[in-house]
Amino acid sequence: MRLHTTTNILLSIIAFALVAIAVRPYVRPRAAQAQTTLPATTAGDVLYVEPGSTMLRSTDGNTQIFGKMVVDMNTGTIWGFPTLTGAPYPVDITTAKPPVSHPMYLGRFAFEDINK
Repeated sequence: MRLHTTTNILLSIIAFALVAIAVRPYVRPRAAQAQTTLPATTAGDVLYVEPGSTMLRSTDGNTQIFGKMVVDMNTGTIWGFPTLTGAPYPVDITTAKPPVSHPMYLGRFAFEDINK
């Protein structure tokens, strides 16, 4: 009889602990964090790629072309990668070879001035 009572008490403690573990995320959820877990590039940069395509304008004002905007989040440098169309990747319908998009310098965000 004593063994049966001890077993019931231990099973009750285990059941209570499991319920406490299962209910904890609903009672006190973890805070959302904005940090990214994406790995940095080989140069140690963290890049932000703007969704969609936009009209890129060269710094001299002579060239306008569709492309992707990329921001180096460490330095604030803005690069444009021409895609030739509104597509999110480079497209050249005049050749069967896949095109390679080379970056063009667009400007810089002065992130260091934010806390001034």
